[in-house]
Amino acid sequence: MGRYEYGMNKDIDIAALADGVRAGQRRALARAITLVESGRSDHRAQALDLLSRLGTDRQALRIGLSGTPGVGKSTFIESFGLMLTGQGLRVAVLAVDPSSARSGGSILGDKTRMDFLARDPNAFIRPSPSQTQLGGVARRTREAVALCEAAGYDIVLIETVGVGQSETVVAQMSDLFLLLLAPAGGDELQGVKRGIMEMADVILVNKADGDLKPQATRTCADYAGALRLLRKRPQDPDGFPKALTVSALETIGLETAWQEMQTLVDWRRDNGIWDQTRQDQASYWFTEDVHQGLLQLLIDDPATKAQMQRAQNDVRAGKATPTVAAEAVLASLRAARLP
Repeated sequence: MGRYEYGMNKDIDIAALADGVRAGQRRALARAITLVESGRSDHRAQALDLLSRLGTDRQALRIGLSGTPGVGKSTFIESFGLMLTGQGLRVAVLAVDPSSARSGGSILGDKTRMDFLARDPNAFIRPSPSQTQLGGVARRTREAVALCEAAGYDIVLIETVGVGQSETVVAQMSDLFLLLLAPAGGDELQGVKRGIMEMADVILVNKADGDLKPQATRTCADYAGALRLLRKRPQDPDGFPKALTVSALETIGLETAWQEMQTLVDWRRDNGIWDQTRQDQASYWFTEDVHQGLLQLLIDDPATKAQMQRAQNDVRAGKATPTVAAEAVLASLRAARLP
């Protein structure tokens, strides 16, 4: 046993932790995700060492999932995940819970809502706080996905906190993007932003059972019609994106939905879209990490911090508008960096 099994305040044997993750040990994977999510600078250095040791030679199918509140995301993930594990596949679920903007806390209750899947030996469920991250995806979710791939999981499901224009960031770390919706009237179509509609590869209208089945069928037809009005994407074969009905509660339509997903994935692999998308995503996250790093460098610089505080005080006192004050700070920074 390596030292990764002890508390995060103890010394961490990164080599042993990497071996544990590669061996598919769930406790090691949980410890590794805790490490990459940590905000401590010493933990960050260890996390980068761990990720470097694990490499990128293993790939899983990454499926992003978003949906309106109350649509049954947890029920769908459990039913869908159990179907996949029943086929001999290993499934990891990264469920992002919303963090309070006031306290920073999260309930992290997804694991309790997926009781059967949580007990499946071929499944791994990890709830993480969004930490108010734009897009409902925890800042280190992408690295957690890489850890799950290194642990040998075949499917990684990434559940976001809700649905909206900003939620589309999950598409930058997914191979497939699913949008889960509930049966509703035609006016509800207006409540789903065009941006997320354009990102979705498959729209699944859930709760297509009992008295809601006819309404689910009509809703599915509405969305199918809306999808036909969107411009065809080069990464899609004919017929995609498409809308389907499912019942997570009665496990109806899940096999069909999975077959459609596999059809789309196979087409993208055969036509080079898969590799191109992965390359584009890697480039995107490189740029994002540089931006975040540069921002942090500025925030940590004492002179810049003092200047920002003075400008912020002027804004609060009504002596300057936010735009004018911000431009003054930026102009000062640009001038300081001129040769």
